[in-house]
Amino acid sequence: MKKSRFTEEQIIGMIKEQESGVPTAEVCRKHGISTASFYKYKSKFGGMRCTAD
Repeated sequence: MKKSRFTEEQIIGMIKEQESGVPTAEVCRKHGISTASFYKYKSKFGGMRCTAD
């Protein structure tokens, strides 16, 4: 299985950024991922919260 370029904390940060009102397309462009990858991450990590908060 291919290793992700991003850590769980980074992915959760992207999801929080989108949930705070930033358009999904802008979040994806900023981090260099496709919208499909973003929604895949969101389905996998959407319920999690970063422990560093």
